[in-house]
Amino acid sequence: MRLSGLLQGLTAGVLVALLIANVQTVTAQSSAASDDELPLAEIQRFTEVYERIQRDYVESVDDERLIRNAIRGMLSGLDPHSAYLDRDAYQRLQEGTRGEFGGLGIEVGSEDGLIKVIAPIDGTPADAADIRPGDLIMRVNGESVKGLGLQAAVERMRGEPGSEVTLGILRDDAETTIEVTLERAVIQVDSVRARVLESSFGYLRVSQFQSRTGEDVLEAIDGLRDQAGPLDGLVLDLRNNPGGVLDAAVAVSDAFLSQGEIVSTSGRVARSRDAFTATPNDALNGAPMVVLVNAGSASAAEIVAGALQDHQRAVIMGEATFGKGSVQTILPLRDGAAVKLTTARYYTPGGRSIQAEGIQPDVEVANLQVRDAEAPGGTLRESDLPRHLLGDGGGDAGDAEEPPESALATRDYALAEALNLLKGLTILGD
Repeated sequence: MRLSGLLQGLTAGVLVALLIANVQTVTAQSSAASDDELPLAEIQRFTEVYERIQRDYVESVDDERLIRNAIRGMLSGLDPHSAYLDRDAYQRLQEGTRGEFGGLGIEVGSEDGLIKVIAPIDGTPADAADIRPGDLIMRVNGESVKGLGLQAAVERMRGEPGSEVTLGILRDDAETTIEVTLERAVIQVDSVRARVLESSFGYLRVSQFQSRTGEDVLEAIDGLRDQAGPLDGLVLDLRNNPGGVLDAAVAVSDAFLSQGEIVSTSGRVARSRDAFTATPNDALNGAPMVVLVNAGSASAAEIVAGALQDHQRAVIMGEATFGKGSVQTILPLRDGAAVKLTTARYYTPGGRSIQAEGIQPDVEVANLQVRDAEAPGGTLRESDLPRHLLGDGGGDAGDAEEPPESALATRDYALAEALNLLKGLTILGD
């Protein structure tokens, strides 16, 4: 009879004891030279702690809760991204990759027992509340989340759409914790947005990588051509993009590359080692590109930036990226739950590891805001002087509209710089 059949109906305490006995038998039968012997002393220590909790803890704790918490702790102790997902959490993760889920719209990770914001998602309550990459979430509804674990903290932030949650945020430039109240919502994320910046220069914003993002990028480029004709250049905006589906990052990179490797992965087991290669046809027909990144650009966004940089297909502009270069594989369990486990590292086509390194921009542009300099009482121009002469065309120079480049710079300085660089690349390419 199989061991699993014998164990049905037993309590978790008896189960642990039988498992240890089984481990001892298997280990005794294995080769003495084996490097894979199970750590019996550690398993026995676990059992002893388990029994002490059952016997001496101030309240009775059911076996299922203890074992489930042990699994969570085992995974969260590995790295900031490995986690146990119960049925509900697994379902929400699947919904998120399709672009619709409930919550605040924040991509988070853990750092020294704290919850760190990787990036807010465009158009979500977190984005509207000015939650920023690098913010540390200290409290949720007044309760500390330090040491709580990533998944448990995320559960506290989730809730019914329309309900409110208050976050205690620690920010680098703030002297005290900032209290921010957000209204939960059903998050519907359009991961790709596009518009014509000026003349024949396009702007393409990818806010995260979902299952359809690669197709949406190609459709967006076709839409830009319908508006502006052949594109002379494109700004690809990956700022505050927390990542997402690996296949989508490969598809987006492939849209602008005609050959060569896009990304490779390497882990301990054979199935975690893979390489992805570009297919012919560049959606821009070789037109110059500038890719905008910042500290909130992570994971899949870094794959795209690294691939385009290594192939010298685009100029990377902005700030150093987040540095999440690890691969998480979702491993479903038989009861409907799942394990999110780090199984490999990403490498750019040039063999660079993204992990804890990130992508360094070719052109550094700080996160600045530009304002028009005003003299006291306003800036004095010729058109403001009494009896000033009109221009040759008879019109008043004071009626001229603000140059579009200036207007863009005051709204988004980095984007204005990217557009200027694109114009220069176009001139040099002619």
